[in-house]
Amino acid sequence: MEKEPVIVIEDLVRTFDGRRVLDGVNLKIYKGETMVIMGGSGCGKSTLLRHMIGSLKPDSGRVLMKGVDISRLNSDSLDELKKGFGMLFQSGALLDYMTVEENIALPLKEHTNLDSEVIKIMVKMKLELVGLRGFQNLKPSQLSGGMKKRVGLARAIAMDPEIVFYDEPTAGLDPIMSAVIDKLIADLSKKLLITSVVVTHDMHSVFRIADRIAMLHKGKVLEEGTPAEIKATKNGLVRQFIEGQPEGPVSFLQIGDDYLKLLME
Repeated sequence: MEKEPVIVIEDLVRTFDGRRVLDGVNLKIYKGETMVIMGGSGCGKSTLLRHMIGSLKPDSGRVLMKGVDISRLNSDSLDELKKGFGMLFQSGALLDYMTVEENIALPLKEHTNLDSEVIKIMVKMKLELVGLRGFQNLKPSQLSGGMKKRVGLARAIAMDPEIVFYDEPTAGLDPIMSAVIDKLIADLSKKLLITSVVVTHDMHSVFRIADRIAMLHKGKVLEEGTPAEIKATKNGLVRQFIEGQPEGPVSFLQIGDDYLKLLME
């Protein structure tokens, strides 16, 4: 039986100031899997993520979420669709003036009619899942970087979403805390039957959590496959990226040129 795609990206094109950041991306993400989208700076992975969550509309092509073209939805319909997915931002995006409990409860208060006591119980359950039981009364300023990410993850799963999007979830974390976040992503995906889409260039994370990997390069999917297939690739550019080699198809001068283009955007 063929797997059920939850997200289908078809011929997606997006241009900024004459530069094609996405140049005909095609990708399917299946129910219950962890898809990791990797690639170098400026390859289009963050732009692709923003199209998947509906914050950007394509110049052409489309993003289908559960069969619905999200670019054609009005704001009310898109807001309704967004209740079915969570988002963990790179910074955690916690509100400093709120406690941990209030941050996690925010989507529940905004999008449900649940009693406040029920919300408190749900918040405690989510904190338990991310290993932060008893931290609900602290403010974000009292938390370490890794703890902020875990609170952000608890908030991302507060509404029991079918899909969770992760933007560089291990950025700025030490190796041990990165491994903790990776384990949480993998465990929660399996326990809660979540479809996970992770954007990262952290190779350790990629191979710890991915069921499948898509590598973007110059706005296109350069290669797609399981971790084993990606590790065994004969594509020189993919090999250079996953091995972190300074010499290869992408030269030091090219990297410098790409970085300058990013600064100029």
